[in-house]
Amino acid sequence: MNPDLKAVIDLLSLERIEDLIFRGESHDIGAPQVFGGQILGQALSAASQTVDGASPHSLHAYFLRRGDFNQPVVYQVERSRDGRSYASRRVVAVQHGRPILSLAASFHRPESGFEHQDEMPQVPGPEGLSSSIDIHASIIDRVPEKMRRLLAHRPPFEFRPVEAPKFIEPRARPARKHVWMRAWDPLPDDEELHWKLLAYVSDYELLGTSTLPHDLDFSARAVQMASIDHALWFHRPFRVDEWLLFAFDSPSAHEGRGFSRGQIFSTDGRLVASSAQEGVIRPWNPPPPES
Repeated sequence: MNPDLKAVIDLLSLERIEDLIFRGESHDIGAPQVFGGQILGQALSAASQTVDGASPHSLHAYFLRRGDFNQPVVYQVERSRDGRSYASRRVVAVQHGRPILSLAASFHRPESGFEHQDEMPQVPGPEGLSSSIDIHASIIDRVPEKMRRLLAHRPPFEFRPVEAPKFIEPRARPARKHVWMRAWDPLPDDEELHWKLLAYVSDYELLGTSTLPHDLDFSARAVQMASIDHALWFHRPFRVDEWLLFAFDSPSAHEGRGFSRGQIFSTDGRLVASSAQEGVIRPWNPPPPES
């Protein structure tokens, strides 16, 4: 198995310390803090291990503090409710004695009901599109050192953007983009594993969508970006080792915050999940060096 994919699968397999307390390791993806998708995936993993006979249908999380990728994270689960149709869990991720994330997750037992969904966008398929790894390699020598570490990171998923990334084309454009994603290798028929991995990868690309309408050259101007909150809804069965189209848009940015949404489609056009996130996006002027 691809070592980067295996490393993330291992990260999402938590150690159970007590009935409602779990511990997960961290890893460095080239950012100054723990990747938000790691904390989301691990928090969902902790909650899922306390629920029987129900699948997650939504999670809502607030990122409270930067996580330290040099230290493990402890997850404290609260059994908020166990009903006939729905079960609710609250999870707090703790590091260095302080909460870094608060998550509420809801689980639903299968039932029949009304069906409808949005149509899948008409965009080119993943075949013939360039991988983000190749795109990053082509420009890595032209970006600041801080960004170079992030672009050099090899994620557990393959990304094939339909449109040119912002750091390739910094001009202002409509706040919409499309990215194909899938895990590097085939995965077991383990539904819970696919939930956790989708939660992990759902934090990629989302916040950056809110920078698209602005003339912004990341190689020339520093921008502070950080997730504030994150929501994810699971609609239909899916596999993360098959191509999924992530269709992003950003309807608003205001007062240093950008809001972005995502719809996730399988290749046969099924809307399998939706996401939303608000985060800090502001021009950043670092303090002058001390004399």
